[in-house]
Amino acid sequence: MEEQLMSRKKPTYPINEQLGGYLKECNRKIKIPVFYDDLLRFAGSIVVYDSNDVDTLWVRVYYEEHERPEIESSLKKVYTILHSDGNEDAIEFLNIDAIDYCTFGNSKPFRIKVRNILNDNYTYIYVKKADASRIYGLELEHMLSPNRINFLVYKNTLIEEHIAGIAGDVFIKEFLPDLSDQAKAQIAKEFVKFNERCQMRLLGDMRSYNYVVIPIHDFDHVEYKIRAIDFDQQSYEGKLKVYQPQFFKENFEMVSIVMNRLQPSSIEQYKKEERSILAKRILNSRSRYETLIKCMCADTISSTENLEQLREYLYNFTLDLQFRRSSSMGEVLKTAMEFVKRNYENINMNRLMDT
Repeated sequence: MEEQLMSRKKPTYPINEQLGGYLKECNRKIKIPVFYDDLLRFAGSIVVYDSNDVDTLWVRVYYEEHERPEIESSLKKVYTILHSDGNEDAIEFLNIDAIDYCTFGNSKPFRIKVRNILNDNYTYIYVKKADASRIYGLELEHMLSPNRINFLVYKNTLIEEHIAGIAGDVFIKEFLPDLSDQAKAQIAKEFVKFNERCQMRLLGDMRSYNYVVIPIHDFDHVEYKIRAIDFDQQSYEGKLKVYQPQFFKENFEMVSIVMNRLQPSSIEQYKKEERSILAKRILNSRSRYETLIKCMCADTISSTENLEQLREYLYNFTLDLQFRRSSSMGEVLKTAMEFVKRNYENINMNRLMDT
């Protein structure tokens, strides 16, 4: 299914001057002491296996003795810049436990395990090659999703915070079958909302290993939230189904519980709720959102073929001629968001007229 839906290889798009200015204004563009290319100079690696001895597709890398101290010191500084505005007082209490490299996918990230030696608490940061479409995805996630996200950019390097949760594929395999009927109905609701959110903001490739499920304990039950963790496919692919998690085979079990647990009227209600919330978030972050979309409209983050294909899909889906007039993926997204806002404003206007 994925070969039919998605391109085999997505190119990396550079950060242009306009996007760089936006990132600087939002304090996302900050000088850091290590680059992605620096971490590529590892001397060797070993395969990382999970607790069941299955290859995780990550390798643990190691560096020459004369290089490792400088690399670890730089990574500690990056951690403090990301999490505490560069305050280095705690650096002496930090340890770099592991540097892992993923050979799978487009971004090929480094995952850095940072541990506080005073209490053994640890977290991860990710070092990736900066890509304009991924950065647009991160910013849109920050503004238009229920979550905030922390990241930094410097030249060709992107630093991302870790997003905690149960990997979607692990959740589906190990947790989903044992959930109560009530819990399955709740996760079905969340998947409908997640699917709608991804579709409306054109975030693609949400296969089960590209999102996490977050259990939240609330009095006598557990609520489940779904959160994207990979933003590589923001407004790149030409097929509309790529932006709908329901069409990936890895999400079959999620789709199945939606169909088994929710009535069509409930599914439609949850979709409308998510579109209304999305419209509110656009209005609440209007200035920042409009500046970002302006950058995106003037940028190239996909191929001409993908652009023509997607705008035709969306025109057929909505009959909005503005999609056909879009000359960039940014304009396609802007038109989609305008469509959401208009519907929200029309609903509110009708309510006012009824009172």
